Amino acid sequence: MTYLQASKYLESFINYEKIHSYRYKDQLGLKRIKGFLRLLGNPQKGIRFIHVAGTKGKGSTCAFIAYILKASGFKVGLYTSPHLADFRERIRIMPGKRQDEFEGMISRSQLKRTLKKLKPFIEEYNRSSLYGRLTLFEVYTALAIAYFREKKVDFAVLETGLGGRLDATNAVSALVSVITPISYEHTDKLGKSLKKIAFEKAGIIKGREKAVISAPQGKEVIGVIRKRCSGLGVKFLSPNKYQKLKIKLCGAHQLINANVAKMAILALRACGIYIPDSCINKGLFSAVWPGRCEVLGKQPQIIIDGAQNVSSARAIKRAVKDRFRYKKLILVLGISKDKDIKGVCSQLHSLADKVILTKADSPRGLNPEILAKFFKNKESYIAPRVNEAKALSMRLAGKDDLILVTGSLFVVGEYKYGRAKFN
Repeated sequence: MTYLQASKYLESFINYEKIHSYRYKDQLGLKRIKGFLRLLGNPQKGIRFIHVAGTKGKGSTCAFIAYILKASGFKVGLYTSPHLADFRERIRIMPGKRQDEFEGMISRSQLKRTLKKLKPFIEEYNRSSLYGRLTLFEVYTALAIAYFREKKVDFAVLETGLGGRLDATNAVSALVSVITPISYEHTDKLGKSLKKIAFEKAGIIKGREKAVISAPQGKEVIGVIRKRCSGLGVKFLSPNKYQKLKIKLCGAHQLINANVAKMAILALRACGIYIPDSCINKGLFSAVWPGRCEVLGKQPQIIIDGAQNVSSARAIKRAVKDRFRYKKLILVLGISKDKDIKGVCSQLHSLADKVILTKADSPRGLNPEILAKFFKNKESYIAPRVNEAKALSMRLAGKDDLILVTGSLFVVGEYKYGRAKFN
């Protein structure tokens, strides 16, 4: 199997990340992934997992946790989604060789070798399954777990893909489960209320954890999480104040993520795993997470951030106002169809002097013409493709201006890396 053949094989599976409309509770669930893992011999057993769900800050929190564990001398598997430029970014083992900003990203040879081993089991499962064919996310999740087991990681940090209760990553049992800030997202699938969304996210809590860590939440959300923990007899922890931790990631919201990550690491002490404060501090400071309030250049300043919901848009707006100085702000914005379009636009509207509306090369990308109605009183432009938006932003920006690229990780990935690397 060549790498091209491996890529084509993966592309043959249904990818719900590219589908806007589907029946969430009918199409997703744990029966397929659990059955497939059993067929593989349950490679998840024997791996110590830290499982992270939430609306915003999941990836950053996973990164903070992974870098702390790495600084403590552990071999750490990291599984996150979505990716910025290359699907392989989702599977990493640290410490590892640096490949762009993605340390320890699974190599092409390792990916094709692992997939080649799994392929006979995939075909066998799909022939006999009573629950339908495996999805791409299920295959890739199983591949990551099998790869982590083969490489004998000490810990694996998993980020949920969608929700939590029915997410493929929920087939594992975690030492510690983490809930990052919860707000409205995927309301067509997770539910129209915060309580329903919190119920789906809190579904990663299974009663076998040593502790559940939650970021501070609204009253109705925290009530759902506490009830779940109480019913299962799991210890619940949440920081009641934030320490001033030294981190490179910018924005007050990243300080929240760092504090939650630190509390998750401290919870490991209940398992007899003592990680000294010096390693915690070193890991937090060394953590990088591309595409999140990331500075690409100066004169003009270019900031990229994958904010895709109202709370994340509010956070990047605050970070830009608090941290950066500029003459005019050129907003490059592209949003996916299933997001709170009006809410995101309303958060960013006052920030922008000029607006470039665009669309990622994804079926879920929203037509930029629809976005235009939210910026009628702004100097605005339509760029059908992100590379056109990038060229236009550089023409419009003076050396004292700031370009903010946001609304979608797909847009951010294309703006930074270009379409050629985006796969």
